[in-house]
Amino acid sequence: MSKKTNFDVYLEEQLKDPAFAERFRQAGAAWDVALQLAALRKKAGLSQKELARQLQTTQQQISRLESPGYEGHSLSMLRRVARALDAEVSVRLQPVGARRRSTSKTSRAQHGGKRHVGG
Repeated sequence: MSKKTNFDVYLEEQLKDPAFAERFRQAGAAWDVALQLAALRKKAGLSQKELARQLQTTQQQISRLESPGYEGHSLSMLRRVARALDAEVSVRLQPVGARRRSTSKTSRAQHGGKRHVGG
Protein backbone atom coordinates (compact mmCIF):
# COMPACT_ATOMS: atom_id res chain seq x y z
CA MET A 1 0.00 0.00 0.00
CA SER A 2 1.50 3.32 -1.03
CA LYS A 3 1.70 6.28 1.27
CA LYS A 4 -0.51 9.27 0.46
CA THR A 5 1.30 12.29 -0.89
CA ASN A 6 0.68 15.79 0.42
CA PHE A 7 -1.30 16.44 -2.74
CA ASP A 8 -3.48 13.36 -2.15
CA VAL A 9 -4.28 14.58 1.37
CA TYR A 10 -4.97 18.11 0.10
CA LEU A 11 -7.21 16.88 -2.72
CA GLU A 12 -9.12 14.57 -0.38
CA GLU A 13 -9.81 17.55 1.89
CA GLN A 14 -10.86 19.81 -1.01
CA LEU A 15 -13.22 17.17 -2.42
CA LYS A 16 -15.28 17.38 0.77
CA ASP A 17 -16.55 20.73 -0.53
CA PRO A 18 -19.46 19.87 -2.89
CA ALA A 19 -18.83 22.90 -5.14
CA PHE A 20 -15.15 22.00 -5.54
CA ALA A 21 -16.02 18.34 -6.10
CA GLU A 22 -18.43 19.29 -8.91
CA ARG A 23 -15.87 21.58 -10.60
CA PHE A 24 -13.27 18.81 -10.28
CA ARG A 25 -15.64 16.28 -11.86
CA GLN A 26 -16.46 18.64 -14.73
CA ALA A 27 -12.78 19.32 -15.35
CA GLY A 28 -12.21 15.58 -15.51
CA ALA A 29 -14.91 15.20 -18.15
CA ALA A 30 -13.39 18.01 -20.24
CA TRP A 31 -9.97 16.37 -19.88
CA ASP A 32 -11.41 13.04 -21.08
CA VAL A 33 -12.97 14.67 -24.15
CA ALA A 34 -9.75 16.48 -25.02
CA LEU A 35 -7.62 13.34 -24.71
CA GLN A 36 -10.06 11.27 -26.77
CA LEU A 37 -10.22 13.83 -29.57
CA ALA A 38 -6.44 14.14 -29.78
CA ALA A 39 -5.96 10.36 -29.70
CA LEU A 40 -8.53 9.77 -32.45
CA ARG A 41 -6.99 12.50 -34.62
CA LYS A 42 -3.49 11.07 -34.18
CA LYS A 43 -4.73 7.55 -34.88
CA ALA A 44 -6.19 8.86 -38.13
CA GLY A 45 -2.75 10.26 -38.97
CA LEU A 46 -3.99 13.84 -39.15
CA SER A 47 -2.48 17.04 -37.87
CA GLN A 48 -4.75 19.64 -36.28
CA LYS A 49 -4.40 21.72 -39.44
CA GLU A 50 -5.39 18.80 -41.69
CA LEU A 51 -8.43 17.98 -39.57
CA ALA A 52 -9.41 21.65 -39.53
CA ARG A 53 -9.22 21.76 -43.32
CA GLN A 54 -11.52 18.72 -43.57
CA LEU A 55 -14.03 20.35 -41.22
CA GLN A 56 -13.72 23.77 -42.85
CA THR A 57 -12.68 25.35 -39.56
CA THR A 58 -9.41 26.65 -38.14
CA GLN A 59 -6.48 24.84 -36.56
CA GLN A 60 -7.07 27.06 -33.52
CA GLN A 61 -10.58 25.63 -33.14
CA ILE A 62 -9.22 22.06 -33.22
CA SER A 63 -6.57 23.05 -30.68
CA ARG A 64 -9.29 24.51 -28.46
CA LEU A 65 -11.36 21.30 -28.69
CA GLU A 66 -8.30 19.29 -27.65
CA SER A 67 -7.51 21.59 -24.71
CA PRO A 68 -8.30 19.99 -21.31
CA GLY A 69 -9.49 23.35 -19.96
CA TYR A 70 -11.99 24.00 -22.75
CA GLU A 71 -15.63 23.40 -21.88
CA GLY A 72 -17.37 24.94 -24.89
CA HIS A 73 -17.77 21.72 -26.88
CA SER A 74 -21.00 21.75 -28.85
CA LEU A 75 -22.68 18.48 -29.66
CA SER A 76 -22.85 19.44 -33.33
CA MET A 77 -19.08 20.12 -33.48
CA LEU A 78 -18.28 16.90 -31.64
CA ARG A 79 -20.43 15.03 -34.18
CA ARG A 80 -18.62 16.71 -37.09
CA VAL A 81 -15.23 15.79 -35.65
CA ALA A 82 -16.38 12.25 -34.88
CA ARG A 83 -17.61 11.73 -38.47
CA ALA A 84 -14.30 12.99 -39.83
CA LEU A 85 -12.43 10.59 -37.56
CA ASP A 86 -14.72 7.60 -38.19
CA ALA A 87 -16.02 7.67 -34.62
CA GLU A 88 -19.30 8.32 -32.87
CA VAL A 89 -20.34 10.55 -30.01
CA SER A 90 -21.96 8.98 -26.97
CA VAL A 91 -23.45 11.13 -24.22
CA ARG A 92 -24.70 9.70 -20.96
CA LEU A 93 -26.87 11.57 -18.49
CA GLN A 94 -27.47 10.04 -15.10
CA PRO A 95 -28.94 11.18 -11.81
CA VAL A 96 -26.43 12.72 -9.44
CA GLY A 97 -27.04 9.98 -6.84
CA ALA A 98 -26.11 7.30 -9.37
CA ARG A 99 -22.77 9.01 -10.02
CA ARG A 100 -21.94 8.97 -6.33
CA ARG A 101 -22.70 5.25 -6.09
CA SER A 102 -20.45 4.32 -8.98
CA THR A 103 -16.70 4.73 -8.98
CA SER A 104 -14.65 5.69 -12.00
CA LYS A 105 -13.18 2.16 -11.91
CA THR A 106 -16.66 0.71 -12.26
CA SER A 107 -17.56 3.17 -14.99
CA ARG A 108 -14.39 2.48 -16.96
CA ALA A 109 -14.77 -1.27 -16.52
CA GLN A 110 -18.27 -1.04 -18.02
CA HIS A 111 -16.85 0.77 -21.05
CA GLY A 112 -13.81 -1.40 -21.64
CA GLY A 113 -11.50 1.01 -19.82
CA LYS A 114 -12.49 3.91 -22.07
CA ARG A 115 -14.65 6.92 -21.42
CA HIS A 116 -17.10 8.01 -24.12
CA VAL A 117 -16.66 11.41 -25.70
CA GLY A 118 -18.80 13.89 -23.86
CA GLY A 119 -19.24 11.50 -20.94
